Amino acid sequence: MQSTAPALSVEQNGINAVPVAERRGRPFDLVWPWAAANLSLFGVAFGVYIVGLGLGVLPAVLTGALGYLLSFALVGLVAVAGARTGVPTMTLGRAPYGVQGNKLPTLFSYVSNVGWETVLVTLSAQGGAAILARLAPGAFARADGTPTTAALGLCFAVAALVTIVVGVYGHAMIMRVQRYLTYAFIVLTVVYMALMAPRLGTSLPATGGAGAWLGGVVFAMTLLGLGWVNCGADYSRYLPVDSRPRSVALWTAIGGAVPPMVLLVFGVLLAGGDPKLAENAGSDPVGALAAALPTWFLLPYLLAAIGGFLAGAIMDIYSSGLSMLALGVPIRRHYAVLVDGVLMVLAGYYLLFVSANFLWTFQAFLAIIGVVMAAWVAVFLVDMWRWRDGGRGYDERLLRPGGPAVNWPGVISLVAASVVGLGLITSSDPNIAKLVGFLMSEELRQGTFGSANIGVVIALVLAGLLYFVITLVWRPPSASRL
Repeated sequence: MQSTAPALSVEQNGINAVPVAERRGRPFDLVWPWAAANLSLFGVAFGVYIVGLGLGVLPAVLTGALGYLLSFALVGLVAVAGARTGVPTMTLGRAPYGVQGNKLPTLFSYVSNVGWETVLVTLSAQGGAAILARLAPGAFARADGTPTTAALGLCFAVAALVTIVVGVYGHAMIMRVQRYLTYAFIVLTVVYMALMAPRLGTSLPATGGAGAWLGGVVFAMTLLGLGWVNCGADYSRYLPVDSRPRSVALWTAIGGAVPPMVLLVFGVLLAGGDPKLAENAGSDPVGALAAALPTWFLLPYLLAAIGGFLAGAIMDIYSSGLSMLALGVPIRRHYAVLVDGVLMVLAGYYLLFVSANFLWTFQAFLAIIGVVMAAWVAVFLVDMWRWRDGGRGYDERLLRPGGPAVNWPGVISLVAASVVGLGLITSSDPNIAKLVGFLMSEELRQGTFGSANIGVVIALVLAGLLYFVITLVWRPPSASRL
């Protein structure tokens, strides 16, 4: 699926509705960008992470798979609105929140996208540096075998540059690149699995209770679909307006959830064969997963690891540019991508050279953004399916700068659910821990309830219910079409 613009020309569409003449393709084409963005070796690392919650092999697989499916089903539903309107996700958010009220969730969306692209580019740099240290220890490794600062800096610079360049070119380039990356990742990932297969095992005692099960589902939801709900319409908006909604939702969900599910199972079995793997993966997941590989496969592994992360980062930097435009910043889309790239580099510096533990910082980011995005998507979907005829009834006037300033039912529901959700999550990062969990006693914070981060699910359910109930008596702006 691509626009009429060639891949090597810079996309000119911003947050406007894509003209009918430029809309083409099939819903199945959505498999390629979503598969490429999520078919990275970080999916294996998550399988390693989740066993650290005290789950055995089967519970870890079940909770992770459930979280993936539930969260990416939400992305699929959001994608329907993009196909029916030709408008990007956060611009559509002006209908349930108002033009000015929408700026609050759009700001969080922007932070989420920049945060994710930073995390993915940072993971690329860590993995690349770890492997360079093994390939050329004299130039890229310290005495203890860890990568040098120069190795990290070099890999980060290359990864950031590729992400920014593809993001600047835009939709047509992304759709082309993601298709070929998906092919390459499948081949390299199959080889990786074959090489690591002898290390698989099932020796994982199930020490966690119900809190661990719930925590696994929530972590999987925040790791995958809830990190993409604010982008769902951005890649379906070039489809013809008569595309079948069921097909748009289905292929989005399949492309985003199924490939990482396979990697999840493999990661869980890897941890079953080497329980200490989770400890090393906490600071450098890609390097830890490469430790047992033969030297001849390190370069292909590096390409698979970096390419997989960059595929996700490319989509994030594209969507973050659209979020910046939805905030009302008077700038062209490709210039917005350049601004995002600068922020990504600064945040990446913190993760690489300041943060003491990547996993702590990453989990905290996922939980906080996950709460707000869960509340946002609940309001968005209730509004879309109840008041906008499943995406057919968006009034253009609601989406333009001159539209209603604030839709208070949406804003009230979002803020209330987000506050409650943030009060019911915890963080291992000592700095971020001070900002969350304020609705729990110390006993709850330290127990399984606190570690489950139930606030994400509560924010999702509460926001949808609040918006539904409030709009029974406080009707949102017009849902009729022009």
